Amino acid sequence: MNTLSKRRVALGAFFFFVGLCFASWAARIPDIQAKFDLSEGQLGTLLLFLPLGSVIGLPIAGWAVHQFGSRTVVMFGAFAYAMTLPLIGLAPTTWFLIPVLILYGMLGNVMNISLNTQALGLEDEMGKSILASFHGLWSLAGFSGAGLGALLIFFGFSPAQHYFVVMAISIVIILSAQRYIIKDKKVSEGGGGLVMKKPDALLLRISLIAFLGMMAEGCMFDWSGVYFKKVIQSDPSLIALGYVAFMGAMASGRFITDKVAARYTKVEVIQVSGVLIFIGLSIAVIFPTVAAATLGFLLVGLGVASIIPLSYSIAGRSKLYSPSVALALVSTISFFGFLLGPPLIGFIAELFNLKVSFALIAVSGLGITVLSSIRKAVFLIPVKASPNRVK
Repeated sequence: MNTLSKRRVALGAFFFFVGLCFASWAARIPDIQAKFDLSEGQLGTLLLFLPLGSVIGLPIAGWAVHQFGSRTVVMFGAFAYAMTLPLIGLAPTTWFLIPVLILYGMLGNVMNISLNTQALGLEDEMGKSILASFHGLWSLAGFSGAGLGALLIFFGFSPAQHYFVVMAISIVIILSAQRYIIKDKKVSEGGGGLVMKKPDALLLRISLIAFLGMMAEGCMFDWSGVYFKKVIQSDPSLIALGYVAFMGAMASGRFITDKVAARYTKVEVIQVSGVLIFIGLSIAVIFPTVAAATLGFLLVGLGVASIIPLSYSIAGRSKLYSPSVALALVSTISFFGFLLGPPLIGFIAELFNLKVSFALIAVSGLGITVLSSIRKAVFLIPVKASPNRVK
């Protein structure tokens, strides 16, 4: 195995570890609710603090990578992220838990920006699209984390004990893979600083595409089970079927996105992805049966799979900003899609019904296709030393 391949495996291990930590936290949310005797409303309020930390962490992450280099931030963030997880399980009160969740959200996006910056650098060196495969490993870690969580719950592990196990696994991964995380040069040119500025035309367009993609992703994460229960009225044993179809398709899709983008172009893949989201949700709305909705959610998963990794890949080659700052700008805007999408669905469902809400998200898929179809020279940014076209 050559050096670049070793670096790819090591970087993939870091993406996997971050996904494992996040999935492990999510797997014990019901236990945390029971520990503090929280109502659904109180739990919902508590869960808002993690995305709040994520939003705070985005500009800080872009600035830190720009100033200190992505390796320094990756190594600091990795150990901090792994060791913060047990604090969630050890929290004696919700007042202690709130700042821990904010910190955990911040560190999550520190890892997001720094790892994707490393991935973009490796992508340039290898001369081919590889970013989506790393995001696929993150998704695969979600399944692994859920499975490990179910196993440890079966054996009676408390959330704190569970999180210490994950921390130990994470530290082994970090120590094993850290030697292949390259020390990149600090960027001294303009385009740095805390990310509190208006994106240029390229980044604005990419940000809007990612925003709509994240809105569809948030819809599936939070509302697919509710849709199967209230609209499809499926058997209780099949309520999770749509979510599993979506997650499986999204994870699988990320492992083939790079090859498809190499054969065609990144923009063409994004265009087709928007169409898949539209068709998938339309099928689920027009034909509210278990079989049709499962097929529809599977198509949505395939559509969502490529949006974020390819958007990051294009944004990271901005001519006006360093990769870390460009990624933070796009992430800051797109993340609001993930935050605003689920509440918007609930609000529209309250006014009309859930099918109308899903129809609206279907239209957002067409928005992705339209935005990526506008021909502008600023959108035509190739991968360095790569034969792959981006236009």
